[in-house]
Amino acid sequence: MKVRILTGMPPGAVLHGRPWPAVGDVVEDLPTVAAAHLVASGAAEAVPDDAPPPARRRGRKEEQLRG
Repeated sequence: MKVRILTGMPPGAVLHGRPWPAVGDVVEDLPTVAAAHLVASGAAEAVPDDAPPPARRRGRKEEQLRG
């Protein structure tokens, strides 16, 4: 099951033996039970297999340069 992480964790937190992903990262190789638990708890959202990647948001500097 593919999920997008919605909540951050403190440094040192792990998700299935790996460092906790950043908010917005998509994790593709979690077991279904673990991914479903994250979704049910609100820590992640399910991502359909055919979903496009999230749109890139411009940072402040890019917005300032564009005017």
